[in-house]
Amino acid sequence: MLFDLRGRGRRRTVQAVYLTLALLLGGGLVLFGIGGDVQGGLFDAFREDSQGTQASDQIERQIDRAEAAAAASPRDPRRLAALARLRYQAAGIGSGFDQNAGTFTQEGRTKLRGAAQAWERYLALEPENPDDRVAGLMVQAYGPGGLNQLGKAVRAQEIVTEQREPPSSNLFAQLAVLSYQADQTRKGDLAADRALELAEKSERSLLRQQLEQAKTQATAQNAPQGSTPAQPAAPPGG
Repeated sequence: MLFDLRGRGRRRTVQAVYLTLALLLGGGLVLFGIGGDVQGGLFDAFREDSQGTQASDQIERQIDRAEAAAAASPRDPRRLAALARLRYQAAGIGSGFDQNAGTFTQEGRTKLRGAAQAWERYLALEPENPDDRVAGLMVQAYGPGGLNQLGKAVRAQEIVTEQREPPSSNLFAQLAVLSYQADQTRKGDLAADRALELAEKSERSLLRQQLEQAKTQATAQNAPQGSTPAQPAAPPGG
């Protein structure tokens, strides 16, 4: 049996890998939490804040305070990270997030752009240890269900993968699949190799199949519409 599901911890890990790859392959990156334990995902961000106007008013007041704090201390990366997190959460409240489609609405994406602005300012300060929790949220903000800026989603996922200890096969698998979607094949291959290296031996065969499937599907999706394989050049004089 390729996966030993008898242990509770192993079962959760395997389920996380399956969920991650399945959602990524379906373009549903926005739904899961980074890291295999659903930390920092939409479920965390919106579980307490989905009660409409009251929640919206509360978080808008928090954003006002965070904006004032960031303006007062523009070189403090913690202030900008907090602002990015709050703006992200605001994007998913009420009509900002379509629960059925699993995507942000136009209203939500407008607020995500505010989160992205704060995040880019945060990164510009080059913090020594970037906040992996907020980075996990920004993976989702930049993902297919959000702003669809996959290159920036990859960078945020790199931060998550680099900052969390110990190194995780699951996180590298997520980085690989997202890199393939962003047409960063070389980075995807390196992350896939690392994911396989960190995986239990009994898990590697199936994980390799899943990663190869992700690469194949992403390559097809990234190919120009109507493109055909290049034909061999005719020999000179022929």
